[in-house]
Amino acid sequence: MPTVNHMASQLHLSPKYMTDLLKQETGKTALELIHLYVISEAKNMLVGGSRSISEIAYQLGFETHRTLLGCSKKKLV
Repeated sequence: MPTVNHMASQLHLSPKYMTDLLKQETGKTALELIHLYVISEAKNMLVGGSRSISEIAYQLGFETHRTLLGCSKKKLV
């Protein structure tokens, strides 16, 4: 899963500045936006393909499917 540091580095921004900017523009932190993106990607992969949740979790950078499920559960509550 992408990290805030990785995303900020790709954009040539400091992690704090990127997080502050995103929070100001969207009301969400960079980490929240990354989690929402990953969850959206996982849902698209589940609906549109024949891969298992474990395969999708691994492809998205999670060590286990339980980590992906825990991340999605927190965002859905």
